[in-house]
Amino acid sequence: MALSIGVIGATSMAGSAITKEALKQGLNVKAFVRNESKARDMFGDQTTYSVIDVFDIQKPDIADLDVVVDAFSPGHDPSKAQQHIELAEHLVDLVKGQDKPRLFFILGAASLYIGSGHRLIERLEGLPNKEQFIATPRAQSKEYEFLSNVKDVNWVAISPSSNFVPGDLADYELGHNDLLRNDAGKSEVTSGTVGKAIVDEIVNPTHRNERFTVVNK
Repeated sequence: MALSIGVIGATSMAGSAITKEALKQGLNVKAFVRNESKARDMFGDQTTYSVIDVFDIQKPDIADLDVVVDAFSPGHDPSKAQQHIELAEHLVDLVKGQDKPRLFFILGAASLYIGSGHRLIERLEGLPNKEQFIATPRAQSKEYEFLSNVKDVNWVAISPSSNFVPGDLADYELGHNDLLRNDAGKSEVTSGTVGKAIVDEIVNPTHRNERFTVVNK
């Protein structure tokens, strides 16, 4: 029987790539969205739809799913960056003490190590124009810290490379906690690659209660 997954934020850059790859691999997908019309333009009748505020999701909404992927994006408003952490806390609370559904989180690159025990967030904090963008990296770093202390939930997370951009699947390399760069020195990954890496991990799990990362070669 095909796995059933829920994708929260299925119309986001990451969420749409995950949904398309999951459908390609024959998974059953439930798309949690705010705009069903927009989602149907993307996926037609290939998925089922739940039009709901992400913070209104409750146990019955995910009870029949094998995996829930948090691809939620609150946008670029710095005042909403904290919602990354709040949604992670909400989802963990829903499945606490259960092995299913497995939770899959998409983190930023800021919590990855860049050498000598330092994380990328430390470098970002030192930039002169940081207040224009720092809210989301800070929040996603704290989200990773929160998840690192969650022991009674089956979760996994992925950190895309420093530059996460729209694009098709490319050859890629996986890593663990260190920021990866390709042979050209670029730390960049496309949404198609992230979608493939996530769905492959869903279908053939190799990580539990830890994070991994990916870079386009």
